[in-house]
Amino acid sequence: MTEVKELAYVVYEASDLADWERFSSELLGMQVGGRHAETLMLRTDEKAYRWLVQRGPADDLVASGYEVGSSAALDRIIDRVRSAGLVITEGDAALATARRVDRIAITADPIGNRIELVTGFADADVPFHSDVLLGGFVTGAGGAGHQVLLSKGVAREDYLAFYQGLLGFRISDLIVEELAPGIVADLIFLHCNPRHHSLALGEMPHPKRTHHFMVEVTDIRDVGLAYDRCLDAGQPFEMTLGMHPNDQMFSFYVRTPSGFAVEYGWGGLLIDDDTWQVQTLDRLHSWGHRPPEVVHELLSHALPTTDPQEVSTR
Repeated sequence: MTEVKELAYVVYEASDLADWERFSSELLGMQVGGRHAETLMLRTDEKAYRWLVQRGPADDLVASGYEVGSSAALDRIIDRVRSAGLVITEGDAALATARRVDRIAITADPIGNRIELVTGFADADVPFHSDVLLGGFVTGAGGAGHQVLLSKGVAREDYLAFYQGLLGFRISDLIVEELAPGIVADLIFLHCNPRHHSLALGEMPHPKRTHHFMVEVTDIRDVGLAYDRCLDAGQPFEMTLGMHPNDQMFSFYVRTPSGFAVEYGWGGLLIDDDTWQVQTLDRLHSWGHRPPEVVHELLSHALPTTDPQEVSTR
């Protein structure tokens, strides 16, 4: 489809690796693929890792790794990026080894996000195993999942020139919704394989570079079980259960120990480029996905009464 095959991995900087390990393995069902004093490697499939969490103060995204189909395809992308007047450098052997890839080239998108273009992303030495999942995570041709990044005032035509023009992503659709008077979410969704989107970018009120990363599971029951685990653990929620109108993902959003969110979902739409029609939608959610404080307030008014007098008058 495109020379970029997938969103292969993400690199985060986090101030509390122990809390991240508990969150990712016990609550989300990931497998710890490697643990060192300054790094945590998290697996969701046969790959050596999908999330690399490094100790540091940012508590945010620091790099996105996109796998390219071949070394020749990587060379073509490097040429296009340089022809556009952007800086792109080939990573050394030490970085390639650390990232578990054959080749790596580093550049930045117009927003300032570090982009790592890689070939030969390695499998782990042992099969993936989760202690809590009934099924598994949906990866394969769709890559690690999707992420939503904030455009931070950079014009859409500028970042599309990079992702669409240089890396070959295709537009899936757009959503523009007024969240409150004068506060608008304006997002564009991009794909590089059949997953509805591997990347979405746009303006939303949010302090981080990344709003969330989505992981998808194969068994709908795992969404409910993870939801309960997060509730029982007192993990802060961003949004409760709901569904999106564009990728039709049934999901909830829970906050990571670093403050941005993980969308935990099932049933995401796959795109057939031969028949897909780009459209602009006017809402982010088909139903649900309400802030927890709103749900708390609504439920406080829906508590059953134990007053026999009140029950008898119903």
